[in-house]
Amino acid sequence: MTAAPFGTVLTAMVTPFNEDGTVDLDGVQKVARHLVDHGHDGIVVSGTTGESPTTTVAEDGETLAAIRDAVGGDVKLVAGIGTNDTRTTLELAAQAEKVGADGLLLVTPYYNKPGQRGILEHFRQVSGSTGVPVMLYDVPGRTGSALSFETYAEAIKIDNVVAVKEAVGDFARGVRLTEMGYAVYSGDDEANLAWLAHGAVGFVSVVGHVLGDRLRQMYDEYHHGDPTAALDTFAGMLPAIDAIMGAPNYGATAAKAALQLTGVLDNRRVRPPLVELDDEELAALRAGLEAAGIEVTA
Repeated sequence: MTAAPFGTVLTAMVTPFNEDGTVDLDGVQKVARHLVDHGHDGIVVSGTTGESPTTTVAEDGETLAAIRDAVGGDVKLVAGIGTNDTRTTLELAAQAEKVGADGLLLVTPYYNKPGQRGILEHFRQVSGSTGVPVMLYDVPGRTGSALSFETYAEAIKIDNVVAVKEAVGDFARGVRLTEMGYAVYSGDDEANLAWLAHGAVGFVSVVGHVLGDRLRQMYDEYHHGDPTAALDTFAGMLPAIDAIMGAPNYGATAAKAALQLTGVLDNRRVRPPLVELDDEELAALRAGLEAAGIEVTA
């Protein structure tokens, strides 16, 4: 089994906001401690679910520092630094290294859609500017660009590129990436169990905000040689997975609403252009959580 450089059960954590729209650092720490108390050995900070397109460089640094203070040094923190501007990404990488990130999540540049040579140059510049290990992030549904196998083959030659968060859903390619030397992390909660069977070292989850213990249970069952029990655990999570991943703007909006329903947060604020789940959408989410046996307190 490939080593897991950033832990095995990670969630791309939400960024709570105050009523005036500023980052709620107390809420940030509360959510981080909640994750660690529920099966996580790693957290991804300022990723897509953290609403990173709307947070500033300074806010990302403050958020990362607050989480480190909250969870201590034993929990792996992976800082999302990906943007579609290499200069800004370099600034975020330097800041994350200074604050003490254990890893960097580097997404394919989005919207401007560079070709494969441009993507690889972006990876080389950013990775070469730091000694922190890098997890590439391939999510063409959001970026408009997919990494070619040839680009992967060149990127793994960069000394500190060690992992990939896979959100394409190509299991056969994932096996080949593992053989190439990548630690593959599932980036799709619906495929978490399937990815374990194809050599993934762990998950970068969204539903882990409220299902962390069961993700840990499923991971342990699978690796302790009981795939039938792991399948049963996965099946029990499906109503919640469907409800969270099926909600509009499922990442931040649904995760924050789920945290509100379970009493971890007292609100579900997001930054525009995202909008909170409305009452009908919230009711559907509540039903999915309850069907999965999650205690809803709000």
